[in-house]
Amino acid sequence: MKECYLYKKISDKKVQCLTCNHYCVIAENERGKCKVRQNVSWKLYSLNYKKACALAIDPIEKKPLYHFLAGSYTLSLAAAGCNFSCLNCQNWQISQSPKISPERKIEGKEISPKQIVETAIKNNLPSISYTYTEPTIFLEYALDTMKLARENGLKNIWVSNGFFSKETFHLILPYLDAANIDLKSFDNKFYQKICQGRLLPVLDNLKRLKKNNVHLEITTLVIPDLNDSKDNFKKIAHFIACELGTDTPWHISRFLGLLSWKLQNIQDTSFETLKKAEDIGRKAGLKYVYLGNV
Repeated sequence: MKECYLYKKISDKKVQCLTCNHYCVIAENERGKCKVRQNVSWKLYSLNYKKACALAIDPIEKKPLYHFLAGSYTLSLAAAGCNFSCLNCQNWQISQSPKISPERKIEGKEISPKQIVETAIKNNLPSISYTYTEPTIFLEYALDTMKLARENGLKNIWVSNGFFSKETFHLILPYLDAANIDLKSFDNKFYQKICQGRLLPVLDNLKRLKKNNVHLEITTLVIPDLNDSKDNFKKIAHFIACELGTDTPWHISRFLGLLSWKLQNIQDTSFETLKKAEDIGRKAGLKYVYLGNV
Protein backbone atom coordinates (compact mmCIF):
# COMPACT_ATOMS: atom_id res chain seq x y z
CA MET A 1 0.00 0.00 0.00
CA LYS A 2 0.97 3.61 -0.49
CA GLU A 3 -0.79 6.72 0.78
CA CYS A 4 -2.66 8.34 -2.08
CA TYR A 5 -1.43 11.62 -3.51
CA LEU A 6 -4.84 13.20 -4.00
CA TYR A 7 -7.45 13.15 -1.25
CA LYS A 8 -8.77 15.26 1.60
CA LYS A 9 -10.03 14.40 5.06
CA ILE A 10 -13.62 15.29 5.85
CA SER A 11 -15.89 14.76 8.85
CA ASP A 12 -16.73 11.47 10.58
CA LYS A 13 -13.40 9.85 9.62
CA LYS A 14 -14.39 9.98 5.94
CA VAL A 15 -12.07 11.00 3.12
CA GLN A 16 -12.76 12.30 -0.36
CA CYS A 17 -10.67 10.89 -3.17
CA LEU A 18 -9.60 13.55 -5.68
CA THR A 19 -8.05 11.19 -8.24
CA CYS A 20 -10.89 10.91 -10.74
CA ASN A 21 -14.17 12.64 -11.51
CA HIS A 22 -16.20 10.33 -9.30
CA TYR A 23 -14.72 12.24 -6.34
CA CYS A 24 -15.75 9.35 -4.07
CA VAL A 25 -16.51 10.05 -0.41
CA ILE A 26 -15.19 6.98 1.41
CA ALA A 27 -16.06 5.91 4.94
CA GLU A 28 -13.48 4.34 7.24
CA ASN A 29 -12.35 0.87 6.08
CA GLU A 30 -14.33 1.25 2.85
CA ARG A 31 -13.11 1.57 -0.74
CA GLY A 32 -14.04 3.87 -3.60
CA LYS A 33 -15.81 2.85 -6.82
CA CYS A 34 -12.56 1.51 -8.29
CA LYS A 35 -12.11 -0.79 -5.24
CA VAL A 36 -8.35 -0.14 -5.16
CA ARG A 37 -8.36 2.91 -2.85
CA GLN A 38 -9.21 2.36 0.79
CA ASN A 39 -9.74 4.60 3.80
CA VAL A 40 -7.56 3.21 6.60
CA SER A 41 -7.53 5.20 9.86
CA TRP A 42 -8.59 8.42 8.08
CA LYS A 43 -5.93 8.11 5.39
CA LEU A 44 -6.53 7.02 1.79
CA TYR A 45 -4.26 4.27 0.49
CA SER A 46 -3.60 2.86 -2.98
CA LEU A 47 -3.89 -0.93 -2.77
CA ASN A 48 -2.30 -1.65 -6.16
CA TYR A 49 0.98 0.26 -5.73
CA LYS A 50 3.93 -1.68 -7.19
CA LYS A 51 1.57 -4.54 -8.15
CA ALA A 52 1.98 -5.01 -11.88
CA CYS A 53 -0.75 -7.23 -13.31
CA ALA A 54 0.77 -6.84 -16.78
CA LEU A 55 4.17 -5.83 -18.13
CA ALA A 56 4.81 -6.38 -21.83
CA ILE A 57 6.55 -5.02 -24.90
CA ASP A 58 4.14 -3.83 -27.61
CA PRO A 59 4.32 -2.04 -30.95
CA ILE A 60 3.31 1.53 -30.18
CA GLU A 61 0.66 1.23 -32.89
CA LYS A 62 -1.18 -1.20 -30.59
CA LYS A 63 -2.01 1.56 -28.09
CA PRO A 64 -3.09 2.79 -30.70
CA LEU A 65 -0.71 5.65 -31.51
CA TYR A 66 0.10 6.15 -35.19
CA HIS A 67 1.68 9.60 -35.06
CA PHE A 68 3.98 9.32 -32.03
CA LEU A 69 7.27 7.42 -32.16
CA ALA A 70 5.85 5.49 -35.12
CA GLY A 71 7.47 2.14 -35.75
CA SER A 72 8.88 1.87 -32.23
CA TYR A 73 8.09 -0.50 -29.37
CA THR A 74 6.88 0.56 -25.93
CA LEU A 75 6.92 -1.03 -22.47
CA SER A 76 3.30 -1.49 -21.37
CA LEU A 77 2.44 -1.43 -17.66
CA ALA A 78 -0.85 -2.08 -15.85
CA ALA A 79 -2.12 -2.53 -12.31
CA ALA A 80 -5.51 -4.04 -11.54
CA GLY A 81 -8.64 -1.91 -11.41
CA CYS A 82 -10.66 0.74 -13.21
CA ASN A 83 -12.91 3.67 -12.29
CA PHE A 84 -15.36 2.62 -15.05
CA SER A 85 -17.34 -0.63 -15.26
CA CYS A 86 -17.78 -0.79 -19.03
CA LEU A 87 -20.00 -3.69 -20.04
CA ASN A 88 -17.99 -3.94 -23.27
CA CYS A 89 -14.57 -4.10 -21.57
CA GLN A 90 -12.17 -6.45 -23.34
CA ASN A 91 -9.59 -6.44 -20.52
CA TRP A 92 -12.19 -7.09 -17.84
CA GLN A 93 -10.21 -9.91 -16.20
CA ILE A 94 -7.74 -7.34 -14.86
CA SER A 95 -9.69 -4.07 -15.00
CA GLN A 96 -12.72 -5.39 -13.11
CA SER A 97 -11.11 -8.02 -10.87
CA PRO A 98 -11.12 -5.83 -7.71
CA LYS A 99 -14.90 -5.34 -8.15
CA ILE A 100 -15.68 -8.95 -9.05
CA SER A 101 -13.82 -10.26 -5.98
CA PRO A 102 -13.50 -7.30 -3.57
CA GLU A 103 -12.70 -9.59 -0.66
CA ARG A 104 -9.53 -10.84 -2.36
CA LYS A 105 -6.17 -9.17 -2.08
CA ILE A 106 -5.25 -7.05 -5.12
CA GLU A 107 -3.16 -9.29 -7.32
CA GLY A 108 0.03 -8.38 -9.15
CA LYS A 109 3.75 -8.99 -9.25
CA GLU A 110 5.79 -6.60 -7.15
CA ILE A 111 7.85 -4.52 -9.56
CA SER A 112 9.20 -1.13 -8.51
CA PRO A 113 9.15 2.01 -10.69
CA LYS A 114 12.96 1.78 -10.84
CA GLN A 115 12.77 -1.81 -12.14
CA ILE A 116 10.23 -0.79 -14.78
CA VAL A 117 12.44 2.00 -16.08
CA GLU A 118 15.48 -0.30 -16.02
CA THR A 119 13.52 -2.86 -18.05
CA ALA A 120 12.67 -0.25 -20.69
CA ILE A 121 16.30 0.88 -20.92
CA LYS A 122 17.62 -2.69 -21.06
CA ASN A 123 15.32 -3.43 -24.01
CA ASN A 124 16.14 -0.17 -25.81
CA LEU A 125 12.54 1.01 -25.58
CA PRO A 126 11.99 4.77 -25.97
CA SER A 127 8.73 4.92 -24.03
CA ILE A 128 6.57 3.48 -21.25
CA SER A 129 2.80 3.14 -21.72
CA TYR A 130 0.38 3.05 -18.79
CA THR A 131 -2.33 0.95 -20.36
CA TYR A 132 -4.55 -2.18 -20.44
CA THR A 133 -6.46 -1.02 -17.33
CA GLU A 134 -6.94 2.63 -16.30
CA PRO A 135 -3.77 4.51 -15.29
CA THR A 136 -5.79 6.97 -13.22
CA ILE A 137 -6.49 4.31 -10.60
CA PHE A 138 -2.80 3.43 -10.28
CA LEU A 139 -1.78 7.08 -10.29
CA GLU A 140 0.86 6.76 -7.56
CA TYR A 141 2.54 3.82 -9.28
CA ALA A 142 2.34 5.48 -12.69
CA LEU A 143 3.52 8.90 -11.55
CA ASP A 144 6.54 7.59 -9.63
CA THR A 145 7.49 5.62 -12.75
CA MET A 146 6.88 8.61 -15.04
CA LYS A 147 9.23 10.81 -13.04
CA LEU A 148 12.04 8.25 -13.26
CA ALA A 149 11.32 7.69 -16.93
CA ARG A 150 11.61 11.40 -17.66
CA GLU A 151 14.92 11.57 -15.77
CA ASN A 152 16.22 8.80 -18.02
CA GLY A 153 15.06 10.34 -21.29
CA LEU A 154 12.05 8.06 -21.82
CA LYS A 155 8.63 9.19 -23.04
CA ASN A 156 5.43 8.58 -21.04
CA ILE A 157 2.13 7.55 -22.62
CA TRP A 158 -1.31 7.21 -21.04
CA VAL A 159 -3.99 5.02 -22.61
CA SER A 160 -7.02 6.18 -20.66
CA ASN A 161 -10.78 6.60 -20.49
CA GLY A 162 -10.15 10.30 -19.83
CA PHE A 163 -12.13 10.43 -16.58
CA PHE A 164 -9.21 11.60 -14.44
CA SER A 165 -9.69 14.66 -12.24
CA LYS A 166 -8.23 18.07 -12.96
CA GLU A 167 -6.00 17.50 -9.91
CA THR A 168 -4.60 14.33 -11.48
CA PHE A 169 -4.16 16.10 -14.80
CA HIS A 170 -2.00 18.81 -13.25
CA LEU A 171 0.10 16.18 -11.41
CA ILE A 172 0.90 14.14 -14.52
CA LEU A 173 1.15 16.97 -17.07
CA PRO A 174 4.86 17.78 -16.50
CA TYR A 175 5.76 14.15 -17.29
CA LEU A 176 3.15 13.20 -19.91
CA ASP A 177 4.19 13.12 -23.58
CA ALA A 178 1.30 11.41 -25.36
CA ALA A 179 -2.14 9.97 -24.73
CA ASN A 180 -4.74 7.89 -26.46
CA ILE A 181 -8.13 8.64 -24.92
CA ASP A 182 -11.34 6.70 -25.42
CA LEU A 183 -14.22 8.86 -26.59
CA LYS A 184 -16.73 6.07 -26.20
CA SER A 185 -19.80 7.97 -27.34
CA PHE A 186 -21.16 11.50 -27.51
CA ASP A 187 -24.20 10.45 -25.47
CA ASN A 188 -24.06 10.93 -21.71
CA LYS A 189 -26.71 8.23 -21.25
CA PHE A 190 -24.34 5.74 -22.89
CA TYR A 191 -21.61 6.70 -20.41
CA GLN A 192 -24.02 6.34 -17.48
CA LYS A 193 -25.60 3.04 -18.56
CA ILE A 194 -22.70 1.22 -20.23
CA CYS A 195 -19.68 2.65 -18.37
CA GLN A 196 -21.01 4.06 -15.08
CA GLY A 197 -19.34 7.36 -15.89
CA ARG A 198 -20.09 10.72 -17.47
CA LEU A 199 -19.25 12.32 -20.81
CA LEU A 200 -18.49 15.95 -19.91
CA PRO A 201 -15.35 15.34 -17.80
CA VAL A 202 -13.89 13.33 -20.69
CA LEU A 203 -14.53 16.17 -23.14
CA ASP A 204 -12.98 18.67 -20.72
CA ASN A 205 -9.86 16.55 -20.34
CA LEU A 206 -9.48 16.12 -24.10
CA LYS A 207 -9.45 19.89 -24.47
CA ARG A 208 -6.98 20.22 -21.57
CA LEU A 209 -4.59 17.74 -23.16
CA LYS A 210 -4.71 19.48 -26.52
CA LYS A 211 -4.35 22.94 -25.02
CA ASN A 212 -1.23 21.81 -23.14
CA ASN A 213 0.39 20.29 -26.25
CA VAL A 214 0.26 16.65 -25.16
CA HIS A 215 0.23 14.48 -28.29
CA LEU A 216 -3.35 13.22 -28.49
CA GLU A 217 -5.13 10.48 -30.44
CA ILE A 218 -8.75 9.39 -29.96
CA THR A 219 -10.30 5.92 -30.01
CA THR A 220 -13.98 5.02 -30.36
CA LEU A 221 -15.04 1.38 -29.98
CA VAL A 222 -18.15 1.01 -32.13
CA ILE A 223 -20.79 -1.27 -30.57
CA PRO A 224 -23.82 -2.30 -32.66
CA ASP A 225 -27.09 -0.61 -31.59
CA LEU A 226 -25.41 1.22 -28.70
CA ASN A 227 -23.17 3.90 -30.22
CA ASP A 228 -23.20 3.21 -33.97
CA SER A 229 -25.66 5.84 -35.18
CA LYS A 230 -24.74 8.39 -37.82
CA ASP A 231 -25.70 11.15 -35.39
CA ASN A 232 -23.23 9.87 -32.79
CA PHE A 233 -20.44 9.61 -35.36
CA LYS A 234 -21.16 13.14 -36.60
CA LYS A 235 -21.06 14.60 -33.09
CA ILE A 236 -17.75 12.89 -32.28
CA ALA A 237 -16.18 13.93 -35.59
CA HIS A 238 -17.41 17.51 -35.20
CA PHE A 239 -16.04 17.73 -31.65
CA ILE A 240 -12.63 16.43 -32.71
CA ALA A 241 -12.45 18.76 -35.71
CA CYS A 242 -13.66 21.89 -33.92
CA GLU A 243 -12.26 21.46 -30.42
CA LEU A 244 -9.11 19.37 -30.91
CA GLY A 245 -8.13 20.10 -34.49
CA THR A 246 -8.48 18.26 -37.79
CA ASP A 247 -4.96 16.84 -37.41
CA THR A 248 -6.03 14.82 -34.33
CA PRO A 249 -6.12 11.13 -35.31
CA TRP A 250 -9.39 9.24 -34.77
CA HIS A 251 -9.22 5.45 -34.40
CA ILE A 252 -12.54 3.74 -35.07
CA SER A 253 -12.35 0.28 -33.58
CA ARG A 254 -14.42 -2.85 -34.15
CA PHE A 255 -16.28 -4.40 -31.22
CA LEU A 256 -15.83 -8.16 -30.78
CA GLY A 257 -18.66 -9.55 -28.69
CA LEU A 258 -17.03 -12.74 -27.42
CA LEU A 259 -14.15 -10.76 -25.89
CA SER A 260 -16.40 -8.40 -23.96
CA TRP A 261 -17.28 -8.57 -20.28
CA LYS A 262 -21.08 -8.49 -20.35
CA LEU A 263 -22.10 -7.88 -23.98
CA GLN A 264 -21.25 -11.27 -25.41
CA ASN A 265 -24.72 -11.53 -26.91
CA ILE A 266 -24.07 -8.56 -29.21
CA GLN A 267 -22.76 -9.28 -32.69
CA ASP A 268 -19.40 -7.99 -33.90
CA THR A 269 -19.38 -4.61 -35.60
CA SER A 270 -19.73 -4.84 -39.37
CA PHE A 271 -17.09 -3.39 -41.66
CA GLU A 272 -19.83 -1.36 -43.34
CA THR A 273 -20.59 0.42 -40.07
CA LEU A 274 -16.91 1.21 -39.49
CA LYS A 275 -16.65 2.51 -43.05
CA LYS A 276 -19.69 4.71 -42.45
CA ALA A 277 -17.98 6.26 -39.43
CA GLU A 278 -14.77 6.72 -41.39
CA ASP A 279 -16.59 8.54 -44.17
CA ILE A 280 -18.31 10.83 -41.66
CA GLY A 281 -14.95 11.63 -40.05
CA ARG A 282 -13.39 12.53 -43.38
CA LYS A 283 -16.39 14.68 -44.36
CA ALA A 284 -15.92 16.55 -41.07
CA GLY A 285 -12.42 17.43 -42.23
CA LEU A 286 -10.42 14.98 -40.12
CA LYS A 287 -7.10 14.26 -41.81
CA TYR A 288 -6.31 10.99 -40.06
CA VAL A 289 -9.06 8.40 -39.60
CA TYR A 290 -8.12 4.76 -39.00
CA LEU A 291 -10.07 1.53 -38.65
CA GLY A 292 -9.02 -0.93 -35.94
CA ASN A 293 -9.66 -4.60 -35.10
CA VAL A 294 -10.32 -5.38 -38.77
